[in-house]
Amino acid sequence: MPIRALTPDDIPACAALLRGAAQAFILHESTPEGSAAFLAGQGEEAMRGFFANGYVYHGLEVDGVLAGFIAVRERSHVYSLYVDSRYHRRGIARRLWETARDAALDPALGPAHPGAFTVNASNHALPFYAALGFVPTAPTQEGIVRYNPMRLVVSGGGVADRDRALVDPA
Repeated sequence: MPIRALTPDDIPACAALLRGAAQAFILHESTPEGSAAFLAGQGEEAMRGFFANGYVYHGLEVDGVLAGFIAVRERSHVYSLYVDSRYHRRGIARRLWETARDAALDPALGPAHPGAFTVNASNHALPFYAALGFVPTAPTQEGIVRYNPMRLVVSGGGVADRDRALVDPA
């Protein structure tokens, strides 16, 4: 199951996967208005804008069907990471993260990467990101959807660097 860079041609599949995963795992905590706003802000039109603004998408297909994807903004913020529930517990999310992380850290992309990544994790995804080493930088936030700001420092990779994120969320 190779991971590949996604293109704008993959947007319909990404939007459908996101919609299904959000309805199953995130939107039950939101108001109907918040759910509608979230889905509108994450739909095909929004994704076209994300691609145009340089977000980097990677995806993994199983038997020709998109099983999961990740989108990273500015080489440092995990904007989206979704895996179809039929493919949960197979290591797909971790593989997508590792691919996106390695791509973001690639020195060929420009200035040296500072080694810090952020994510606004849903309550459902919180244990996954914690297992990767991300730490909360603030309590759960109430926005359009509930989310948990988190940070991971990979340069140096030490526990001290990760723990510093708790007191220095910059």
